Amino acid sequence: MEIVMPKMGESVSEGTIIKWHKKVGDKVKRDEIIFEISTDKVDTEIPASTDGILASINVKEGETVEVGTVVATLSLDGETIAQTNISSQKLHHEDSPKIEQPVNKTDNTISNSIIDIAMPKMGESVMEGTVIKWNKKVGDHINKDEVIFEISTDKVDTEIPSPEEGVLTEILVKEQETVSVGTVVARLNSSSSSGLRLTETVSQGSKEQISIPSEESFQMHNSFQSTIQLTEETNEEIGFLSPLVLSIASKENVTQSELKKIKGTGHEGRITKKDILAFIQSRKTSSVHHVTHELKTELPIPSAMPAPSFVPSISNQSFGDGIEKIPMDNIRQKIMQHMVSSRDTSVHVSAMLEVDMTKIHNFIQKNKDEYQKRDGVKLTYMAFIANACVRALTAYPFVNSSIDGSNILKKKFVNLGIAVAIEPNGLIVPNIKGAENLNTIGLAKAISDLAFRSRNKKLTPDDISGGTFTITNYGVFGTIFGTPIINQPEVAIIGVGAVIKKPVVIEVDGMDTIAIKPIMSLTISHDHRIIDGMLGGMFLKFIKDTLENFESSNL
Repeated sequence: MEIVMPKMGESVSEGTIIKWHKKVGDKVKRDEIIFEISTDKVDTEIPASTDGILASINVKEGETVEVGTVVATLSLDGETIAQTNISSQKLHHEDSPKIEQPVNKTDNTISNSIIDIAMPKMGESVMEGTVIKWNKKVGDHINKDEVIFEISTDKVDTEIPSPEEGVLTEILVKEQETVSVGTVVARLNSSSSSGLRLTETVSQGSKEQISIPSEESFQMHNSFQSTIQLTEETNEEIGFLSPLVLSIASKENVTQSELKKIKGTGHEGRITKKDILAFIQSRKTSSVHHVTHELKTELPIPSAMPAPSFVPSISNQSFGDGIEKIPMDNIRQKIMQHMVSSRDTSVHVSAMLEVDMTKIHNFIQKNKDEYQKRDGVKLTYMAFIANACVRALTAYPFVNSSIDGSNILKKKFVNLGIAVAIEPNGLIVPNIKGAENLNTIGLAKAISDLAFRSRNKKLTPDDISGGTFTITNYGVFGTIFGTPIINQPEVAIIGVGAVIKKPVVIEVDGMDTIAIKPIMSLTISHDHRIIDGMLGGMFLKFIKDTLENFESSNL
């Protein structure tokens, strides 16, 4: 069995062997690490795809070879593979000579019914996921497409179905553990005989290429454009630094002098990813202590002010019978991080006005049963508000934009986000793609579909990515007024309050009079970096006028 240099990215054409974990003659178990490689995209460990004995090593540590080059050979049990000294043979290359490797006449069996179930990639930028619940246990029989486990990422919570029918033989990742995309989390025996492995005879002289995790199975660092340029003298002093370590150093502004201080734990003292991340963390900690010390010495408390008493954080307090400590789940942590990031990114400004919903209220009360029966859609205020927002975004496209450095990205399409509350305390914002092409009834159907799939963990990564503008309806819980936080990288968000009956002053035949009207508070939070008060006010007024002047003929 030939082990080749894997392809770790579309533009990656070569890789460097940085460490062999096994030597010729060593026994190797399936999924056991054989060697480490470094490319201009990633450092990673390469596991074995099956049990065997390492028969030959063809590429030495420190050598760089093309993708597809045979770097080693693995002998299966009972199979004798001649050791070779190939350094640059490229697998399956049309010009490469075929090398015959003698095997004995003994038939060998390998399992062909065990399926690896990996952490799926749930979005272009998603590199890890957390197993939040196992719906099955080891030994359970599972039907094809039956849910095995649930995962949570920073994009979406979802259920993972079984790719085949079989028996769950192993669970490798526990609940609440977070692992990288591509990590094998469980194994399924797809054999029809209650978990007994089926085997097949390996034909004489057959060769099998080692199974290497795909490109999606590895976290790709995206800051290689600014990789540190080390001089030859510095490189000699520090030693070998992989592209990944260099990239992290560049991103975190680790100087050459600081790199020299890091004690590497890798092969021959090489600085590994763990080493540099540990250094960065310790540097941050020491910086906090240093700043705190300076503040204490340089900014003494004035004598006229009483010194504040020390109040320990909740994490340092001992918990009594009246306090329950509940760890945040993954989605709540992500919401927290996203909200803090938005607060620190956008310059939030809020404005509010009241909308007379009389015409829409009366239309819904009169026609809701007919539309439910004819179109299978429940008419709500949200569909009309969504339609008004889409029309306003078309009239004022800068509200439908985003900021890229010193540039404005003005979108010619509307992907309308609808914030959905999910139990027990989560929030997710799927969006309606191409909302500008839908009428009010089409938007009503789309909103209902997104809400259902959000609460039943049926959303896809596409549903929650690419939004251009968001509506959040806190009025559904009876809240009258709020100031929502912008959903990054958007530049505005509309908050919808509850529709309540209020006394208002209206003019009838030139006379002021008081009437009872269904009134809704509408709030906009906008990013003052791009949307000034005038634009925000005009946008909000456009929505108000559209709702108050509703005509059923425009439905």
